[in-house]
Amino acid sequence: MKHKVAILGSGNWGSAIAKVVGQNVRQHPELFEDEVRMYVYEELVDGERYLTSIINTNHENVKYLPGVKLPDNIVADPDPIRTAEDATLLIFVLPHQFVNSLCHKLKGKLHHRAKAISLIKGMAFNEKGPVLISSIIEDILGIDVSVLCGANIAKDVAWEHFSETTVGYKDKEVAQVWKQVFHSPSFNVGLVEDIAGVELCGALKNIIAVGLGMADGLGAGANTKAAIMRIGLAEMRRFAETFFKGVKQETFFESCGVADLIVTCFFGRNRKVAAAFVKQKKSFEQLEKEMLHGQKLQGTLTAQEVNTILKRANLTHRHNFTPCLLRLVMRKFPLMTTIYEVCFEKKDPHSLTDSGIASPHALALLQHPPRSGSV
Repeated sequence: MKHKVAILGSGNWGSAIAKVVGQNVRQHPELFEDEVRMYVYEELVDGERYLTSIINTNHENVKYLPGVKLPDNIVADPDPIRTAEDATLLIFVLPHQFVNSLCHKLKGKLHHRAKAISLIKGMAFNEKGPVLISSIIEDILGIDVSVLCGANIAKDVAWEHFSETTVGYKDKEVAQVWKQVFHSPSFNVGLVEDIAGVELCGALKNIIAVGLGMADGLGAGANTKAAIMRIGLAEMRRFAETFFKGVKQETFFESCGVADLIVTCFFGRNRKVAAAFVKQKKSFEQLEKEMLHGQKLQGTLTAQEVNTILKRANLTHRHNFTPCLLRLVMRKFPLMTTIYEVCFEKKDPHSLTDSGIASPHALALLQHPPRSGSV
């Protein structure tokens, strides 16, 4: 039985990956059905035509990926249930704050052979700590979920500039199917048996990109930016190894790790908006509306979620939360904490370059990694 692929999401990245998937399934007719349905949130473009109609007629997402022609086997659909109901391979690629509600709509309405992959870069949390977006999808829908993250600026992928990406998996046979869905001469797919590591890299690097954008807005030099990325990578690794068991060190040297951090810090939307935040003195909400044209800024939201997680980690050790305990945990994640404070507590962006950011905890991570499950 052939696989049928569906894409849930149609923004900048979702449309770019739709081009890759549409071309690939057509090249493997023995494995995949030709039609790929793509869930598109319905909206009027310039007050005249619906976006789904434009995509299906012109084969171009003129709002989120203008100038890129999509294969004609990509069919836009404003109904997520109809998009997904007969698909065996589901690609989730929408802002992470919408995942929970979408999954509840799909629950009980999927093909019995359905499997999913998350291309979503974000994080959730509960009273126990951080929660992977892939785990939310898996828990609600009861299906196998892999993840894909990498140094993948959407327009570069769409224009078929050579790129790498990483698929994190639990089942190697399923991972090989996903590789056939995505791999092409211009989009090289690597496989890693480390879902948590791959997904956390994709989420946490957006926080570091916000910090680098702030430094950019301050006119910081190349040395400062390199330091922010190095310290950021160390804190990303510490966070992953603190809250999740089995995270592999080598994952941070895959495309989903250091490569994605570099490209996001220099070319991603989080850096661009954070630089404007410092220069223009406007709120992130206002800048998101003015600069992203409907796309979402993930770095600030993830910084807020991570800060909540770190505070709650202290509460698991003591009944009463004190400023002293807060300082103890924050010294272990000084860069992420400072980025959060600049975003939400009006701290001076110049504090990003304080020497205290490069704490002994951050400097010693590569030589002495923490044990999993300990803050």
